[in-house]
Amino acid sequence: MNEKEVESLIKLLDDPDVEISRHVEDKLLSFGNEVIGYLENAWSHSLDAILQERIENLVHKIQFSNVKRELELWYISGSYDLLQGMLIINKYQYPDIDEQKIINQIEDIKRDIWMQLIYEMTAVEKVKLINHVLYETHGFTGNTSNHQDPQNSYLSQVLESRKGNQILLAVIYSIIAQKLDIPIYGVNLPQHFVLAYVDEEPSEHNSNSENDFENRILFYINAFNKGFLFGRKDVDGFLKQLNLKPQNHFYEPCSNVEIIQRVLRNLISAYEKLSAVEKVAEVEEMLGIFPEPR
Repeated sequence: MNEKEVESLIKLLDDPDVEISRHVEDKLLSFGNEVIGYLENAWSHSLDAILQERIENLVHKIQFSNVKRELELWYISGSYDLLQGMLIINKYQYPDIDEQKIINQIEDIKRDIWMQLIYEMTAVEKVKLINHVLYETHGFTGNTSNHQDPQNSYLSQVLESRKGNQILLAVIYSIIAQKLDIPIYGVNLPQHFVLAYVDEEPSEHNSNSENDFENRILFYINAFNKGFLFGRKDVDGFLKQLNLKPQNHFYEPCSNVEIIQRVLRNLISAYEKLSAVEKVAEVEEMLGIFPEPR
C-alpha cells in the first residue's frame, strides 16, 4: 500500500462526481484495516463536514466487514467458544473495545466463585454459590426498566453496568459455570432464555433412553431472576400459557450458534424500536451468516 496514493485517494472522497467518489471508496475499502489509521488522521485534520462524514462511513464499512468475516470464521471453524462469538458481536458496536479487559472481568468473577467452591458440593449448592457471587457480590441484575435497550445485548456494557437482558445474563452465567466445569447450558425457550443444569454422568439405566436429556437435566435456572431454580413442569406450564405444543428443543440445551442467533435477533428488535434502519439491516446481514433456526 502506497502512502501517498492513499492520501491522494482520501482527498478525492468528497469529489462531487459520484462515479469518482464511489471508485475512490471502493479502492480504499480494498486496503482493509491498513487504511483506517490514514482515514482517522485525515478526519482529525479536516474541517469539511462532508469529507468527515464520508470518512466515518468508510471506516464503519471496513470495521463491519471485519466483524462479518470474523463471525463467519467463528461459525465455519465449529463455533466452540461462546465467549469469542460474543466478543465478535460486541465489536459491531464497539470496534475498539479491549477484548482482554472483558476476558479479565469474566475471569475475576470465575475466580471469586472458584475460591469458595468445594468438590463435594451438590448441584444445587454449586448454583447457590454462583448466584451469591454473581448477584450479591457483583450485583448483576435484570434490566427491567429499559429491557429493549440494545446495550443489554453487548457483553462489555452488561459487564460494566451489571444490568442485562435474559440472554446476556444467561450467557455470562453459563460461560463462567463451564469454565469451572459446572455443566450449565443455555435453553432456547420461546420468549424467554433460561439455563439447564445437566447431569453429565447419567446412570446406565437412563443413558440410552429416548428421553436422555429429560432424564439428565436436573433443573432449570432463570438467570434474569437472580438464578431462581425451577423444574420441567414449570416449563410445561409456561409453554401452555403461550399455547405452544411441547417440543424437545424447548427443554434441551441449545448450541452456541443458536445463542448467537438469539442475541442478534434481540439486537434487531431493539434497533427496530429505535427506528435505526441501517443498524437493523447490518445486524440482519450478520444473522444471515448462519442457517435458519429450527
